[in-house]
Amino acid sequence: MTETARKPGSTMIGPFLLLSAADNVLVARESAAEGTDVPLEQGSVMLTRPIPLAHKIARRDIAEGEKILKYGMPIGIATEAIPAGAHVHVHNIRSAYTPTHMLQDADGVSAAVAQ
Repeated sequence: MTETARKPGSTMIGPFLLLSAADNVLVARESAAEGTDVPLEQGSVMLTRPIPLAHKIARRDIAEGEKILKYGMPIGIATEAIPAGAHVHVHNIRSAYTPTHMLQDADGVSAAVAQ
């Protein structure tokens, strides 16, 4: 895989950026045209559609129900199988963000509760 270091913890892969080694998605650092060849761990894939700036593609095959990881954190759950190189967006994931009422401060009080 052709990679160029960008900053600690992130790697450029063609027009995409790997933000964390744990991620299963790559983020477009520029718009990528349909037909762009993207070198991935299991081999190069050709984009089947244009990918807008800041949108994501699958770094590898992602199974239905698998967590989508960006910055090493879950941002969604795949609602269908997503092949490597495919656009990862609202059409094939659902949110996995933790509701703010579930977050707690260090003292155990919900961060969303005014005191």
